[in-house]
Amino acid sequence: MGIWILNAQVVAASNELAKQHILVEGNTIEKIVDAANGQPDTAGHTVIDAAGKLVTPGLIDMHVHLREPGFEHKETIATGTRSAARGGYTTIACMPNTRPIIDTVDTVKYVLDKAATEGVVRVLPYGCITKNELGRELTDFDALKEAGVIGYTDDGVGVQSAQMMKDAMAKAASIGMPVIAHCEDNTLVEGAWVSEGAFSKKHGLKGIPNESEAIHVGRDVLLAEATGVHYHVCHVSTEQSVRLIRHAKQFGIKVTAEVCPHHLLLSDEDIPGMDANWKMNPPLRTPRDVQACIEGLLDGTIDIIVTDHAPHSEEEKARGVDLAPFGIVGFETAFPLLYTKFVATGQWTLQFLVEKMTSLPAQVFGLSLGTLEVGKEADIAIIDLESEKEVNPEEFASKGRNTPFTGWKLKGWPTLTIFGGKVVWSEA
Repeated sequence: MGIWILNAQVVAASNELAKQHILVEGNTIEKIVDAANGQPDTAGHTVIDAAGKLVTPGLIDMHVHLREPGFEHKETIATGTRSAARGGYTTIACMPNTRPIIDTVDTVKYVLDKAATEGVVRVLPYGCITKNELGRELTDFDALKEAGVIGYTDDGVGVQSAQMMKDAMAKAASIGMPVIAHCEDNTLVEGAWVSEGAFSKKHGLKGIPNESEAIHVGRDVLLAEATGVHYHVCHVSTEQSVRLIRHAKQFGIKVTAEVCPHHLLLSDEDIPGMDANWKMNPPLRTPRDVQACIEGLLDGTIDIIVTDHAPHSEEEKARGVDLAPFGIVGFETAFPLLYTKFVATGQWTLQFLVEKMTSLPAQVFGLSLGTLEVGKEADIAIIDLESEKEVNPEEFASKGRNTPFTGWKLKGWPTLTIFGGKVVWSEA
């Protein structure tokens, strides 16, 4: 018995909404028919009436933190994947800064086994660039690739040595794998938690300058040019970084980049006070940087949107801004935030937003996912574009409640998620 999704509003190439009926059999899309041709025979099938709702490929998030192993008090693979499903995501790529670090075959296997038995969406692990993310010795790239990682990153810390990064890129290029970089020069950030801008000046705080990110971006695009590696820049947040990536692309360097919703929606001028739910890395930058990130996304300099979902316990975030860890959660609010801010206001097309969260992430990382096509994986999200509700962290499926968006009224909430032909979350 399969699933018929009736009256699906699907974004067509023209950005118009086409009404279609979609048949899911097993884990694949079996048939897509124009609703104008009438209702199909649904006998013997489960029927989901999506009338009035948007139906998209399952969302893809290529930058998340599931915290397991080692930090299960913050999140687990089980709770994190349920949170992802609630946000319409069916594929997520988890960062390796767990404990133990994902720098061995055994740890990769642990994550994949846990995802297979306890997860409800597809989990793609990254492996570390250096052992224990210490920047001193490369991991075994070949063994990690064989174990199932999709790329190499020391996310959470920047690789400080240019020679180490060049060696990593050369090795990754030789085996056809990407290097994903957290860009941060440690000498410029020590002792600071907020960007160098209006908020830091108002409160007499040491600020994190934009150069802390952009210096590594500039260094790394030159190393990527020299090695021929696919170089991907994590969570771009500064005007300088956008400018450097744009320049690199113009010269044919194989660089791609991502941006998070919070760096498109908030600046340091929005921070209400010493609230650790506004503490994230990279920090919120200036309004000029926000505009640069938006423009970079629009012109293709920045390729995709990710959440950098980073859950922490309430106790940890209650320690105050100096001691609290960096990071906010993102799975369950990402699409509603961006839809409400940019699509509902006419600044972006719906097609643009959907592509940045589905087909384009798949293309950047060579995944055969992210489209609604016959014969493809039945990974599907159903989204209500009209119903408005407030962000309420107490309703999150994630263990994390750390968000600056509490109380925001948003539209565009996912209502049902199908992964591999099975309903893995429904609001009903």
